[in-house]
Amino acid sequence: MNKNTILGFICIGAILLGFSWYNTKIFKEQKRAEFVADSIANAEYIKEKKYQDSLAASDTTYAKMLADSVSAAALAGVTDSLGNAPVYIDSLLESASNAEAGKYVLENKKIRVEFTSKGAQPCAVLVKDYVTFDSLPLNLIQEDYSKFSLDFFSGQQLSSADFNFNATQTSDSSIVFTLPFSNGAHLDFAYTLPEDGYMMGLDVRMSGLTEARQSYVNFNWDLLMPRFEKGYDNEKNYSTVVYKYPGEESVESLGLRKASSEEDISTKVQWVAFQQQFFSAILMNSDSFDGGGKLAMKFYSEDEYMASRKLMDCHAELSVSAEKNSQEQIIPLKFYFGPNLYKELKSYNAGFEKIVPLGGWLIGWINRVVIINCFDFLSRFISNYGIIILVLTILIKLVISPLTFKSYMSSAKMKVLKPEVEKINAKYPKKEDAMKKQQETMALYQSCGVNMLGGCLPMLLQFPVLFAMFRFFPASFELRGHRFLWAADLSGYDSILDLPFRIPLYGDHISLFALLMAISLYFYSRMNMDQMPSSGQMAGMKTMQLYFMPLFMLVLCNNFSSGLSYYYMLSNFITIFQTWLIRKYFVDEKKIYAQLKSRAANSKSKPKSKWQLRLEEMQKRQAQMQKENEERRRNLRK
Repeated sequence: MNKNTILGFICIGAILLGFSWYNTKIFKEQKRAEFVADSIANAEYIKEKKYQDSLAASDTTYAKMLADSVSAAALAGVTDSLGNAPVYIDSLLESASNAEAGKYVLENKKIRVEFTSKGAQPCAVLVKDYVTFDSLPLNLIQEDYSKFSLDFFSGQQLSSADFNFNATQTSDSSIVFTLPFSNGAHLDFAYTLPEDGYMMGLDVRMSGLTEARQSYVNFNWDLLMPRFEKGYDNEKNYSTVVYKYPGEESVESLGLRKASSEEDISTKVQWVAFQQQFFSAILMNSDSFDGGGKLAMKFYSEDEYMASRKLMDCHAELSVSAEKNSQEQIIPLKFYFGPNLYKELKSYNAGFEKIVPLGGWLIGWINRVVIINCFDFLSRFISNYGIIILVLTILIKLVISPLTFKSYMSSAKMKVLKPEVEKINAKYPKKEDAMKKQQETMALYQSCGVNMLGGCLPMLLQFPVLFAMFRFFPASFELRGHRFLWAADLSGYDSILDLPFRIPLYGDHISLFALLMAISLYFYSRMNMDQMPSSGQMAGMKTMQLYFMPLFMLVLCNNFSSGLSYYYMLSNFITIFQTWLIRKYFVDEKKIYAQLKSRAANSKSKPKSKWQLRLEEMQKRQAQMQKENEERRRNLRK
């Protein structure tokens, strides 16, 4: 075994360890979050117990006050139109709960936000310049699909969503909703929308609401995220709820490809995002939500998705410490309603760009630093994204062509030695001679300077690029809505035939790009069949590579982004061309065989290294142990 073989083993081991670390990164982060939550649980126990005790006491006080007020109202003959006593102690609140809601609008170049005075909350959000897969206006929030409220205690338990606020200040870029109390206190929701951008500010001002205030006030946000894209699986698989701890570089999520999920949060949270595949609604507190909370999501079934255009229900309950001794408390919130464009999200300097699922350490770096910048650069000169993918594929293939050439040369050396290997196989046909056959085969490769793993290592080094493209295309907003050839949208699947039935795993349509990709993979595998050594074990690998892998990729990619299938198809065809080019103009198998034979002859005259001597000694011991085991088994049979 020469130095190249040893180096090959070391590099492969390092790569495997790296990918193992990458695959377990999310798991470790989840464990870390659980550890943080557990470590503070005991510290918060006393505070939470006091909070629950105070809540129980205040509920008792409220019940008594409400009973007194109802009795007083009944004695005074004060009733509503149905003859019932008022629900709220404060007469202004009672009036606000029965007032009719009004609609108000803030609009800039990017979004249009419609508000209802019922709860002083956004009730509809239109994202301009974008449409749904079927060319409808893209309403990120639709009427009756969202509920945002502040829950707090002031004499009794209150929710802002139950009251009609007064629009006390309005302008083209701002609006202030006010909920007055009889004692002069008031609750203000002040919204501001700049001339450009997808971020809207909200200052929640609690003035004079100090009496019997709880330890925390709670923000509750429920949002039904509508369907925007063509394929259920693709849209569902890249939609989730994401949140970020303050001071952390990474983000946490409720997971991808789950039907439903929920999580209790015990620590501070900076922001939470209801993330659809290409658009998100984000709520951020500039001072962080410091009282923990609860997050949940649940996806609709595919039938409901198709019939009612509903994707998932999202819920966030987040708490903020109440300043009991302050006459006025301001809670600075921000909403983001817009696309999951990496550079747009990054421009807000809040870590929003981490919601785009571009991959972990190495894969994410390739996408963020190389692929996205290449796309942006090429899009300055090329308007057709199908051509951009073609140019990008060619550039990638040129960059990794040295690895491709090295891999092919290693395979070519193995190919020219096939006759010698077959002679060894014929020399040792019996199973008990397997060790001798392996030793002699390794000795042949070693004497010729051929590394058995030389063709695998360059291929392994290309895997990060393949994985990066696999993560990039389904999450790439750049491809959304762009047509190419028969594909109406490169971010969704293409279909040349819609089937009247659904095939399990495959779907109810035929993707031509996926079909062409599978065909190209078949021909590429067929071209490389003669490079593989012939043995019983290798015959099974050949069958799997020639037939199973194209079929597997066809089923896998039928519902994936057509841009991804198109890229893999181009990559396969370019690799086939590269292989043909290398065989015809750069590789002379007769010359390679002569060089290997010459090297083998020279190696016989060289003294063996200590490593070779130790390896031979180990092989002899293994052969001796095998022989002793066989003799022992024969004696036991007797």
